[in-house]
Formats: sequence, C-alpha cells, structure tokens
Amino acid sequence: MADVTPIDIQRHLGGIDYPASKQELIEQARASGADETIISKLQKIPDRQYDGPPGVMKELDGEF
Repeated sequence: MADVTPIDIQRHLGGIDYPASKQELIEQARASGADETIISKLQKIPDRQYDGPPGVMKELDGEF
C-alpha cells in the first residue's frame, strides 16, 4: 500500500478500546491485517496512552 490515508489507519484501528497505548494500537493494526506502511507510521508516534482516534490522528498529521 503506497499511499496511506487517515481512513486506512482508522479502519485498521477499528474495534480497539480507548484509552490505548502505542503498543496496543500497533497490535490492533497488525491483527486487522495492516501492512508494514501503516505499522511503520504507528511506530513513529510517541509512546503514550491515546484517549481516542483524534489523538492518534493528531500525532500522525505530518505523515500524510
């Protein structure tokens, strides 16, 4: 997947219970079949708890 959109990220994080840690986000994305492009983007965000999708997307804003 060359071009990843915010919608792609959220689709692969669907079903996760927030708050969630960076590691939980990565695990959910992997479990939902995310490719390495998406995993790589999630690995770049700060290691902290995220209260919901807006917080995750704010950290990923420069990645799109």
